[in-house]
Amino acid sequence: MEWEVYLSGEIHTDWREQIIAGCQQLSLPIHFTSAVTNHEASDAAGDVLGEEANSFWRDHKSAKVNGIRTKSLIERCDLAVIRFGDKYKQWNAAFDAGYCAALAKPFITLHNDDIVHPLKEVDGAAMAWAQTPQQVVEILRYVVQK
Repeated sequence: MEWEVYLSGEIHTDWREQIIAGCQQLSLPIHFTSAVTNHEASDAAGDVLGEEANSFWRDHKSAKVNGIRTKSLIERCDLAVIRFGDKYKQWNAAFDAGYCAALAKPFITLHNDDIVHPLKEVDGAAMAWAQTPQQVVEILRYVVQK
């Protein structure tokens, strides 16, 4: 069986690549998916629907178009990894965690210990909290291997 793992959250570091490479080195049967990680492309996702003078409506349309991908991939995944970075507030990651919880999709949170308190409810719904991509790889190795 090949597992579908959705990678959600901050887009400014290489945590996704570290997890993917670690799992590939172990030959784990995992297919990874993710939201669009190019910030400019994500912000422009709704531009095909027409130009907007007000940035609210541009963001609104792009969020809807991005939501098609995000909702579909989360609904199809077996497990999600949700990364909260330290540079920006990742409201989208918190939303993805809530969506996973509502769908009873297991998820792992990945973040530093200095934001444990503000994420206590999110971590409470998670199946695991990891602090490094390597810890996520080890959890995935345990979960997917017989």
